[in-house]
Amino acid sequence: MRTALTIAGSDSGGGAGIQADLKTFAALGVYGTSAITALTAQNTVAVTGVHLAPPEFVTAQIDAVVTDLGCDAVKTGMLATAAIVEAVVAAITRHHLPNVVVDPVMVAKSGDHLLAAEAVDAVRRRLVPAARVVTPNIPEAEVLTGLTIRTLDEAAAAGRAILALGAGAVVVKGGHLDRDDIVDVLVTPAGVVHLTGPRVPGVHTHGTGCTFAAAMAARMALGDDVEAAARAAQAYVREAMRAGVPLGAGHRPLDHQWAMRQG
Repeated sequence: MRTALTIAGSDSGGGAGIQADLKTFAALGVYGTSAITALTAQNTVAVTGVHLAPPEFVTAQIDAVVTDLGCDAVKTGMLATAAIVEAVVAAITRHHLPNVVVDPVMVAKSGDHLLAAEAVDAVRRRLVPAARVVTPNIPEAEVLTGLTIRTLDEAAAAGRAILALGAGAVVVKGGHLDRDDIVDVLVTPAGVVHLTGPRVPGVHTHGTGCTFAAAMAARMALGDDVEAAARAAQAYVREAMRAGVPLGAGHRPLDHQWAMRQG
């Protein structure tokens, strides 16, 4: 059985973070494990509270999981502080963890900030070089690079800038671009690939970024290369959005078990 580890914050509403990651892992056929960086009081409307785990306890969780259950892929999400980023990078390095997917979570869908300003530099200098793939959305890619992104060419330029920081590959997610379709821009040392799909209208967008990165980690744990994993993740998120879960007054959750519902 392949295993995937998520290192992220919790979402008490269940639509994002650790909860979304574990649902995605299960749906895609890998055994999910977790190291919780923060507890958030969160629903589809807002984040109303955050309680951070001490960095040494984040380390203890990672050590406990990987020394017993193994790890075929890692997905990082909300890391909150520079100290937690440093602890996570140290654990990834010490355990030689493979297939690291970095979702550089900075702001919740509600607009609440989930990464301290001083931690951005730690993500840029320390975490990105540890990643096999980084999966920023447009605003996150702009923060990481200082570039403005309004077009696919500008997304590719940002991807190349993040690649230059040491990442193995970058997927600049295209949901924020003003287009009728969705184009995720994959940048690797071999070049640029546009991953294109239909845009799904509606309010079921809570946890899309977490779910995309978790799906990539799951697919890479199962043996996919980066491009195949990105294509599979885009398709999985699209169908989870279409299925949706009719709960909440804000950005509603995805249906991570959409395939099971159809079956």
